[in-house]
Amino acid sequence: MTGELSPIDMAKYVAARRAADMVEDGMRVGLGTGSTAAWLVRRLGERVQGENLRIMGVPTSTRTAQLAREVGIEVVSLDQAGWLDLTIDGADEFDGDLNLIKGGGGAHLQEKIVATASDQMIVIADAGKEVETLGAFPLPVEVIPFGWQTTRTLIEEALDTMDVLGTSAALRMNGEAPFVTDEGNHILDLHLQRIGNARQMALVLNQVPGVVENGLFIDICDKVVIGHGDGRVELRDINEGTIELDRFIEGASENLFSDLSD
Repeated sequence: MTGELSPIDMAKYVAARRAADMVEDGMRVGLGTGSTAAWLVRRLGERVQGENLRIMGVPTSTRTAQLAREVGIEVVSLDQAGWLDLTIDGADEFDGDLNLIKGGGGAHLQEKIVATASDQMIVIADAGKEVETLGAFPLPVEVIPFGWQTTRTLIEEALDTMDVLGTSAALRMNGEAPFVTDEGNHILDLHLQRIGNARQMALVLNQVPGVVENGLFIDICDKVVIGHGDGRVELRDINEGTIELDRFIEGASENLFSDLSD
């Protein structure tokens, strides 16, 4: 199966597979949104069917919920599940402190709520998502439709005082119409190029009237699983300060680990 994958899909697949192996029987798991998270959901479905793994999945979007049901995962709401054991999700960017930009798929509001209602958050990503400084990927900001142009003006004014290289905010479109989130809101994508102080940015944006939530995830992610196109996987734990290296081999029964402690 893996021989048919492109290098980018291989990277996503091995990261998702490694993260799925961290899920234990009886867990309540937040299920992320996006192409990498879809690999995770499919892998968990395989474990549910093949290993009789019993989990409750809390999806972060309607499309993730649909996929989870299709592969046999029990889907419940966050209110039904209560507190979660872990959330596994993708990211559009992550830095060395495991701060993230999320929201390329338009689900960062639910993703942030679910992630912060979990004992830990694990991010799965291909190696290309790692950056020295956040901001090359446009930062999504969810805003209510009422007065969104005023909200955009206020955001751009606030950006003039921030350590960024760009200050434009573009309404995300879906064809000829504005993109609409699961909550019925719009998204403004901020083209900043570089975010000098992500923590300050997150706080300032959420003070702007009309802003619902921004796509900066600060001090939320605990671990990142990084997949590579050749099948290598790297697991970084920000709390333990450890790095584990693995290589996925289709059909192999053993894991080839080396544990590197910083």
